[in-house]
Amino acid sequence: MNAPSKPRARQRAPRLPADSLALALYHAAGLVAAVLEGQNLTRPLARLWQETPELSAPQRGAIQDLTYTTLRAWGYGEALLAPLLRSLPPPPIHGLLLVAATRLDQRPEQAHTVVDQAVTASGELLGGRLRGMVNGVLRNLVRRHAALQAEINSDEEARFRHPTWWLERLRARYPDRWQTVVDAANHPPPMALRANPRHVAADLLLARLEAAGIGARKHGSGALCLDRPVPVGRIPGFAEGDCSVQDPGAQRAAGWLDLAPGQRVLDACSAPGGKTAHILETADVDLVALELDPERTDRVRDNLERLGLDARLQVADCRDLAHWWDGIPFDRILADVPCSASGVVRRHPDIKWLRREEDVAGFASQQAEILDRLWQTLRPGGKMLYATCSVFEEENSAQVQQFCAGHADARVISLDGLPEQQLLPCADHDGFFYALFKKAD
Repeated sequence: MNAPSKPRARQRAPRLPADSLALALYHAAGLVAAVLEGQNLTRPLARLWQETPELSAPQRGAIQDLTYTTLRAWGYGEALLAPLLRSLPPPPIHGLLLVAATRLDQRPEQAHTVVDQAVTASGELLGGRLRGMVNGVLRNLVRRHAALQAEINSDEEARFRHPTWWLERLRARYPDRWQTVVDAANHPPPMALRANPRHVAADLLLARLEAAGIGARKHGSGALCLDRPVPVGRIPGFAEGDCSVQDPGAQRAAGWLDLAPGQRVLDACSAPGGKTAHILETADVDLVALELDPERTDRVRDNLERLGLDARLQVADCRDLAHWWDGIPFDRILADVPCSASGVVRRHPDIKWLRREEDVAGFASQQAEILDRLWQTLRPGGKMLYATCSVFEEENSAQVQQFCAGHADARVISLDGLPEQQLLPCADHDGFFYALFKKAD
């Protein structure tokens, strides 16, 4: 990957037909190029939507699908292209080649169209001076595709579409299940809803979904899992706050907090607000929600307003007690801490390529500091739920052991009969970890 650089200024609007594959390839290439340069996908994607209000919903869907599919398969795409490139081209062209290579792999019957449209898109990049190179590389890829696939089968990073260090960690922790975890991460995620019980019962929402032609089923967590993702605009009652989009694994948190009316509750790392809202939907509590990033705090506020819920939102680092804590202890704390996000990479496929192995230790250190600080704000007899969206042991089980070893007044409380819950990504839900601590009276 190239070294991170400053985001490029927006180029002129491409002279490409609306609804053409060339336009989708062009925009997807720009997003992949941003990740190649070390940027997190979230910001360039938001910037693209802001700068291109003329794009229709189908166009946006096509661009996002091309981008996410390419990033999920990045290691594979790089390996396919490597024998065809004398040197790495500039990021915009590199991104276009990766997107086109992924599309060719998915739709080999459309090879002629994909190559033609990619070459057309390349005419809008770097003054069109690398059109010939794009044409030659992609035509060569079509001719040699089967042989190139056979050559890279021994390359695990290409075969499993994950960095080598990531695969090694999964093998060590889940020797019998690591390939299942990898396979889940390489496919699009499911879509699930959480009914807002202050507005509508889950069974009634399920019936309304079926009446709207949206297939769904009830998950054991109470979530409603859709047969296939749909735009939120199609979901009956979404705009009115009847439901939220939330993974079934994430919906476990509110129930495991053991909430009751009147409790003083802290959501220490609240954005984007799904668990914050679920807490308020579950019980009439006095909720303080912290978030370090002002923009992400706005997302929490927007979610609560749509659902008709209210919390005391504060922009603050949860570790800086002097800045935000009034000294009154909490009955319950949700510590949904920053982590590697290794359990949700199918939703954020840039993560597995931008992360470095040493980042995991950095997150673990930050998590330990957060737990130590928050523990000071919990009343005797209170409970703190530790949560991550990680599948790495260092952030999960090892973190729990370390915390208990350093806090004699902490006791682990079982969750559904287990001392901790490690949910691995599968067809129904993403990867999450939970552990519940009780403070001695």
